Amino acid sequence: MPGNDVVHSPDLADRIAVSSLLRQWFGALVGVLLGSLTAIAALLFSVAAVLALTLARILGRWGTPLRRAVDESTLALSELEIRRITRFHGTVHTDAATPRRCRWYLGMRWSLGLLGIGVVLLLMLCLVVAGSMISAWILNGSWGLIENSDRVDGGLVAVAAVPGILLIFVAAVGVAGVGSLDRWFVIQVLGRQSDRLLHQRVAELTSSRDHVVDAIDDERRRIERDLHDGVQQQLIALGMLIGRARRADEPDKVHELLAQAQATSQGAISELREVANRVYPIALDKDGLRAAVETMAERASVPVRLTYELTERLRPAVEAVLYFVISEAVTNAAKHAFPKLLEVNVTHQKFDRALATITDDGPGGADPSGTGLSGLARRVAAVDGTLTVHSPDGGPTVVMASVPCG
Repeated sequence: MPGNDVVHSPDLADRIAVSSLLRQWFGALVGVLLGSLTAIAALLFSVAAVLALTLARILGRWGTPLRRAVDESTLALSELEIRRITRFHGTVHTDAATPRRCRWYLGMRWSLGLLGIGVVLLLMLCLVVAGSMISAWILNGSWGLIENSDRVDGGLVAVAAVPGILLIFVAAVGVAGVGSLDRWFVIQVLGRQSDRLLHQRVAELTSSRDHVVDAIDDERRRIERDLHDGVQQQLIALGMLIGRARRADEPDKVHELLAQAQATSQGAISELREVANRVYPIALDKDGLRAAVETMAERASVPVRLTYELTERLRPAVEAVLYFVISEAVTNAAKHAFPKLLEVNVTHQKFDRALATITDDGPGGADPSGTGLSGLARRVAAVDGTLTVHSPDGGPTVVMASVPCG
């Protein structure tokens, strides 16, 4: 006897399937209702964002905090929408979010919100009409509680039932359709379709490979230049001093040359330590990004105000990229812009990304296609990050590096 076999009844399986379908439908209904409310809020926010960005453009450098607040609010609202859609309509895989794409998404969602409101109102109207007719027919035929003048003809109810059921079915299917349309729209604007994901990822990896090769080549050339112009020249001078000391006859001259040789050797050691620190700081490996950036800020030739909000350490490759972006941006600003103050902000961005923002109060006009900034862009792209530079004439110059935390 198959005493341990479990026999599932077909009726039980059907009931489970129907129950699951009903749960999914009610979840879609809740998602559509919430989406209709958030669509109205998104439309109002989009109008306010356009006005705020216009005002920030008029204010110039003084409008940077306003522009930053609009971008952060845009990303927050978009993340809220993605969570709602994932919770009620299905999982969504998104690209790296940018404020511009998110603003476009929020500004266009109002049409889906109106469609959702229309479908829900149609469903409610059909249910109310059907309920009123059925209740009137029951009171008429079963209990006789309605006067003769108000009696409802059973044939009329039967004739109206067929189109009424069809309308209710169409409205119910429309709820699920609006939820699917909502998910499709966010995938088109902020996410990735499964058929596009492979092609886009292959293109990204090919580009990243090229960026990695370029970044390694740039780094190799920089290290070679630092060694040739710094350490090598001091070692040559050290060898010449030692050679002169060996050929000198007077003890005082020998002592003087050896003292110069010792000072030159100390300078070479310091220069070599600086080169090694630029290759990979010891503090970054030992104590993390925050300690390395704080040390760099203390050594900078201009005042640096640091705000660090990350609570957990990132993976080493990401920390190294952020450190070099901050270090190079601070060095370039101090060399070319002569700012009175540099602000460095390291924060947690939406969609599990880290954002480093370097702002200087210099005259602006930085060229993103220049050697230094383009090299930073390649380094950031090597870890699937993005580098943006905003440097209008008159300043300020804002360099932002967004990289994935994982």
